[in-house]
Amino acid sequence: MTYESMLAETVAFRGHKGDVGEAYYARPLGGGPWPGIVLIHHMPGWDEWIKEATRKLAHHGLATIAPHLYFREGPGSPDDVGARVRAAGGVADEQVLGDVAGSMEFLRAQPYANGRVGVIGFCSGGRHTYLAACSLDGIDAAVDCWGGNVIVDDPKQLNAKRPVAPIDLTAKLRCPLLGLFGNDDENPNRDQVNRTEAVLKKLGKTYEFHRYDGAGHAFFNAARPAYRPEQALDGWNKVFAFFRKHLATAAAARAA
Repeated sequence: MTYESMLAETVAFRGHKGDVGEAYYARPLGGGPWPGIVLIHHMPGWDEWIKEATRKLAHHGLATIAPHLYFREGPGSPDDVGARVRAAGGVADEQVLGDVAGSMEFLRAQPYANGRVGVIGFCSGGRHTYLAACSLDGIDAAVDCWGGNVIVDDPKQLNAKRPVAPIDLTAKLRCPLLGLFGNDDENPNRDQVNRTEAVLKKLGKTYEFHRYDGAGHAFFNAARPAYRPEQALDGWNKVFAFFRKHLATAAAARAA
């Protein structure tokens, strides 16, 4: 019988411009070394479901950190803090990228790390994942879960906080990309997903997209009416397979 265990806790990390914030971190115990994952939370914030997803990834052998991207906004419930951030127009892309880079440094500094790091994000975090995969060095695999506004059809949506549409950076994509989308979603909608795929294909990037009928936005999230268990199960299995393929060390890949 194999003994399974993990450690899950709130930790400090150094993010954009050296700011020290909090993150939720979960890792398997024993064995190793483990790949690392940065989980970029959705627009609602650093909430219970995000922490559940962090533990789920750790259960599957991935040391995962979910930085609290809104920690600079002060204390409060995730709903209240998220509402304040949305009212202020969201978080600047540059700041998010700095926090993701700091989270990657945290992961690679751990003594049980295998040196490989992936990024996964949901909703606005999916957009941030696409952006990070095109902007930061050292990401070995990226998973965009229904990230909206990767394509920006209205230039008025661009501003000082979001100066560039992520799709326009695709030529700089540095790693394999997995995309998971619900066909009933409105942001991104089917047409936007198809157009994103067309750009990836045209530029010869390594990617795989999966689309789910009967699913809309946030279909992984068991805390919401949008949850679709069958589609979510298949989606999670694709996430784990993708990370195993791209984040295992050469020795671990041979053993598997």
